Amino acid sequence: MYVWARMARMMATTRSRGPYMMGGESRLAFRCLPTDVDFNVHLNNARYMMLADLGRIDLFVRAGLITLARKNGWAPMMGGLQAVYAREIRLWRRFEVVSSIETWEGSQVIGKHRFVADNGETAAVILTTAGVYDRKARRFLDIDEVVAALGRSVTPRPPTEVERLFMESHQALRRQAKGPA
Repeated sequence: MYVWARMARMMATTRSRGPYMMGGESRLAFRCLPTDVDFNVHLNNARYMMLADLGRIDLFVRAGLITLARKNGWAPMMGGLQAVYAREIRLWRRFEVVSSIETWEGSQVIGKHRFVADNGETAAVILTTAGVYDRKARRFLDIDEVVAALGRSVTPRPPTEVERLFMESHQALRRQAKGPA
């Protein structure tokens, strides 16, 4: 099942999973298919990113962000990610992508996607940083503004040491990418 079919399945089952509440998780079940594997016959690194995208979209849809973004001319955008692979997911193996919004600071949201094999072991973890861009104002929104616009009253927890290092590393690499070539 290629990405579009997987996305259609995720969208079709959104209501049955209920609204996403900050601090909760999205759990999407998959099987590693022949179209997902590399020459080592395990889930290839590009598929991890694509499946993390589905987990993130599920969070955004169920939280109401996609509807709000369309209404206000906003665009949720990825900033960057860091992935670590601990165990392989072999062909035909079942697994879940467990996605969550971990915290936020200023205009940065930290998300986490855990790939959990059918035996309960974590196969990979992806940390992401993202933001919500206001196309009319031409700026990234403070996430507290977005949370308030969603009608929620949530105070983010302070970033963990790992999250703080990730945000700092991301900002440094971003400065380097935008600097003189």
